[in-house]
Amino acid sequence: MKKIYLSFLVPFCLYGESLNELIDLSLHNKLVKSQQYSIDSINSQYKSVQKNYLPKVTLGATYTNTNEETASMPDSSLNSYANVNYIVYDGGKKGAVYKSYENTIKSAQENLTTLKNDLSLQIVRHYFNYHSYIAQKEAKQKEIIQLKAQYDRLKRFLDVGTTTSDEVDKILARLENANVTLHETELNIQTILHKLNYLVSKEVSLEPGSTIKDQLLLSTLKDKRANIKALEYDMQTVLSNARASKSSNYPVLSLDNTYNNYEMNYDNQSYQQASVDSQNIFKVNLSWNIFDFGSTTNAYVSEYKKYESLKSTYEYEKNKANVDLQLAIKSYEISKLKIGSASSALKASVSTYETVEKKYQNGLVDNVAYLEALSEKYNSISFLKKAQYDLEINKANIIYYSGKNVWEYVQ
Repeated sequence: MKKIYLSFLVPFCLYGESLNELIDLSLHNKLVKSQQYSIDSINSQYKSVQKNYLPKVTLGATYTNTNEETASMPDSSLNSYANVNYIVYDGGKKGAVYKSYENTIKSAQENLTTLKNDLSLQIVRHYFNYHSYIAQKEAKQKEIIQLKAQYDRLKRFLDVGTTTSDEVDKILARLENANVTLHETELNIQTILHKLNYLVSKEVSLEPGSTIKDQLLLSTLKDKRANIKALEYDMQTVLSNARASKSSNYPVLSLDNTYNNYEMNYDNQSYQQASVDSQNIFKVNLSWNIFDFGSTTNAYVSEYKKYESLKSTYEYEKNKANVDLQLAIKSYEISKLKIGSASSALKASVSTYETVEKKYQNGLVDNVAYLEALSEKYNSISFLKKAQYDLEINKANIIYYSGKNVWEYVQ
């Protein structure tokens, strides 16, 4: 019964997160939620501004009690009123403000996409670097096993006087160096796991086997990256703000209608006949700021300079994005060449090791040649694995710099 129970328990203990699962966790972390709250806040603020431009209806009442009654001032009165006010034209400010908010929201959404893409790319790099270090660790562990075996063998020979101490010391030095490298590799593995912990907000273990799709690479048309789109919207926001500030130079037309109801309480009845019970007042208001000592012009120039500044930044980032993409494509091509070279190097190093090992066992070569062949074999294994994992990272880099969503190309 215990064996059956353990057979069910072990798979759950060995379970780890795939690359897709890690990315999904990162796309729901605190940073993403914070950005989403910020977008929601701007949306609510925009709705508030829109509502503010609708006709305003105000209800009110005033009670008055006087000490000395006159024809125009009763002993006591109650005035209730209803007012409707609407700005018909404000020099184009409303349209500019609306555009400003719309572009701000679009920019925030593109920044959210940029954040998600940055997180996805970081996860991809950590995931494949982790498995690259795991491959290095496994290769180094196998190398250490063989070095220990040779050390024990030579130690026995030294005890019976059939070898010299310097031969044993060379093996021991190589063994200690391999142990140091193994500890450094384990530290790198733990560092990646800690970084992933920050990104996904939980402790994780990584499941191998995930890859990046590449069938569309290099053949797909490049899209604008989300951060470049965000800059475009930021430019339009500032330009709309400039136009809004310029609206002060134009006339403002508004309509106002107030209905009043009067309840006059006169002690002197002769005054009562002169009073009215209700009054409706309709107004058309027109105002035009024709001179403000250049205040409006300077405000416009200030906002427009911000626009020009952002435009320069936009042109710089757009050019940089093109260069980054070309470098990513070049790195991808080099990675494919590295895999071919590493495969050939591994085949040659394994063959060389097998030959040198036989000669070493028969005393035909010294342990220096043997140790070099052994290190070369396991270094070649690590290098091939690293080249394969680097290729996956470079696939993700191309997707990122092409303006695509990295998380959509994970399999």
